[in-house]
Amino acid sequence: MVERRLHPVTPLRRAWAPVAVLVGWAVHDPDQAQRQLTRLTTGTLLIGLAVLIPAAALYGFLTWWYTHYAVTRTELRIRTGLLFRRTAHIRLERIQAIDVTQPLLARVTGVAKLRLDVIGVDKKDELAFLGADHARALRAELLARAAGFAPETASEVGEAPARQLLRVPPGVIAVSLLLTGATWGTLLAAVVVPTLLWLATHSLWTVVATAVPLLGGAGASSVGRFVGEYDWTVAESPDGLRIDHGLLDRTHETVPPGRVQTVRVVEPLLWRRRGWVRIELDVAGSSNSVLVPVATREIAASVVAHVLPGVTLPPRGAAERPPRRAGRRVPLWWRGYGLTVTDEVFAARHGLLRRGLALVPHAKVQSVRLTQGPWQRALGLANVRVDTGAGKTVTAWQRDATEAAELLRAQAERSRTGRRGARPDRWMAGG
Repeated sequence: MVERRLHPVTPLRRAWAPVAVLVGWAVHDPDQAQRQLTRLTTGTLLIGLAVLIPAAALYGFLTWWYTHYAVTRTELRIRTGLLFRRTAHIRLERIQAIDVTQPLLARVTGVAKLRLDVIGVDKKDELAFLGADHARALRAELLARAAGFAPETASEVGEAPARQLLRVPPGVIAVSLLLTGATWGTLLAAVVVPTLLWLATHSLWTVVATAVPLLGGAGASSVGRFVGEYDWTVAESPDGLRIDHGLLDRTHETVPPGRVQTVRVVEPLLWRRRGWVRIELDVAGSSNSVLVPVATREIAASVVAHVLPGVTLPPRGAAERPPRRAGRRVPLWWRGYGLTVTDEVFAARHGLLRRGLALVPHAKVQSVRLTQGPWQRALGLANVRVDTGAGKTVTAWQRDATEAAELLRAQAERSRTGRRGARPDRWMAGG
């Protein structure tokens, strides 16, 4: 077993930790920080910087020096800690995804970070930083080991080839953000709230102090999503669907095969005339949540077919609404509820302005529940909830009570039979 260190540029990244502590204290108590700064003379400030900068550099160097990783026949070991030692033992067969991320400065210096998704672990372990080429080679080796290749040949396998399925143009992402209700809602609040405050107080400073954060929040959320989803590409490879995106920070993610628990099709109101949808995922043990930020329904359906083989998106209008008496329980909004059950999935719809359709493969249903409140009992209604391995619940709302009881029994049987023929959760071996 050969232990290795991270890239020599890593100390520069970790040296910021002491500085970050001081910045955090200043943000937490700005008044006290300002008073302390005003008391410092120029000489004292220079002496402080002369002590802080070498101390931060020494901290960065020592944390890098005492961080090692090694790949054995069965696991990846990561040893970290300057004062308190920690060793992570990551069994290779438990690895389900490895993401390669490159923040802007990392791209400039030619390094990358590996983030590992491990079954049964919420927090991702990471190796930051490695040389970009070495990071990709190590990722390929670890995935080959996880797929069952022998250690002697895993390093020679290389990265599996990929075939591009989808690329979202930046212009489409920009237009989709402009047509998002949350953006317009924040902008409307930025206009209405300051106007009301001006009529009530006639204080310019109050108006400015309120309008600037609201406008900044609207702009930051939209710009942040555009930067993060820029040049979104989905490709198919033997180890799953690969997702690449990001303008400043470039991210290379993988959707593990067989680990997708739920697919969610989202249709904001202003997208419908263009036929656009957003595809989100619930993946067991992974933070991957977006598959397609925006695309036509037909293109999105073709990508979903690669995530859930044999599953097709139900056509619009296929979902069966609850009985009309549900309107007495949930006026108006009951029309947004619906349910479709096929041989492959349990599909529940909700929402009027922002439609959402959640598809759960029968094999991924962990439990089925029927819930019924007092008002629902009086109206003969009930909810059917299915729980998935990602810790999420999909609900068929306000169904007829008799239908719900039959659905509960039938869904439990479908889940049992579905698990017998389910695809494995392991990585697919292959070039």
